Amino acid sequence: MLKLVRFYGYRGLRIVKGSMQYVWDDTGRRFIDCHAGHGAAFLGHSNPTIVEAVASQARELIAASSSFSTPSLEEALAEFSRVAPPWAEEIVFLNTGSEAVEAALKAAWLATGRRGVVALKNSFHGRTLASLSVTWNPRYRSGAPVLDATFISPTIDPGDVDKRVPRDTAAIIIEPIQGEGGLTRVSPELAKALKEAADRVGALLIFDEIQTGFGRTGRTWAHLELGVEPDIMTAGKSIAGGLPASAVVSRDGVLKSLAGGRHGSTHAANPLSMAAVAAASRLLRGEGVPDKARRAGALLAQLLQERLGGLRPVRDIRGEGLMLGVELRFDPGPVLRCLQESQSVLALKAGATVVRLLPPYAISRRDVEMVAYGLEQCICREAGC
Repeated sequence: MLKLVRFYGYRGLRIVKGSMQYVWDDTGRRFIDCHAGHGAAFLGHSNPTIVEAVASQARELIAASSSFSTPSLEEALAEFSRVAPPWAEEIVFLNTGSEAVEAALKAAWLATGRRGVVALKNSFHGRTLASLSVTWNPRYRSGAPVLDATFISPTIDPGDVDKRVPRDTAAIIIEPIQGEGGLTRVSPELAKALKEAADRVGALLIFDEIQTGFGRTGRTWAHLELGVEPDIMTAGKSIAGGLPASAVVSRDGVLKSLAGGRHGSTHAANPLSMAAVAAASRLLRGEGVPDKARRAGALLAQLLQERLGGLRPVRDIRGEGLMLGVELRFDPGPVLRCLQESQSVLALKAGATVVRLLPPYAISRRDVEMVAYGLEQCICREAGC
């Protein structure tokens, strides 16, 4: 048998079943899943709405090139249009977040005729070559033939932004809330300054909403709270209920530069994923997912503050909706292991010192209480309180 090479450190669990906010291992043990496949299962594991749509589509048609129209593509386009940001006029469907970032950057290069890119320090936009070029972590970039990029601090004085954006810039790309980078928010003032700088040099502003978008932060799209409209937005992770799908939306005329074979993807807009996108978009609206995420997130943030806010090992608690982070004064690895082994809670790391929580929107009050309690127990066990 071939030896499997894993991209991520193995957690020692064999997951065999999932249902909404829970997963089970092969011993029958149930976990509250605040990892959720790096956030892809925000709408819940095996959500019945998604399962029914995918099963029905699988009986009809699984594979078809986007050279053709299909009923599921037409339905996905109609339903996603109802949840897209109001400024958006064009869309392409792809498979992964990194693919979406690649397409967005390529569109900006083609539209402007330039190659310069600007991103924020601690950003994460993917690990393929163009997306890696705007991912800040030097460990990921080491040894790869990435493009030169200008990185700006997310805490820079907005008044100093203008001088940091070169005139040859094609695109400025930012996450409204940094995911892997430690849950740092972009302020409305910084977003406005970046938009003004982009307009000044003729660059395009890209909001990466692959992790923040589709209701996770308590709004359908997190950038709507910033009061700034970008030229391009990327979406992914949860837009197909956990199946591989992503999207790029833009103002009119931007994405047309990718037509005619200048970009492509074999499985883009495949019928199975499009059925899932359509079902997920209906679910988002019909079940009031952003409101539920906002309420559950507010409760979780409150309980985290009550239990952890005064602990010496805890530096900060931050985030929005069900995208929350607890910054520690030490490597969170032992806390993640403790949560998994003794508290039946799965979580993940962000940055160097942050425990990141990305639970599905259906997480219950009891689950939230258990997560907050489990974190308190594990932090105190590993670092003393």
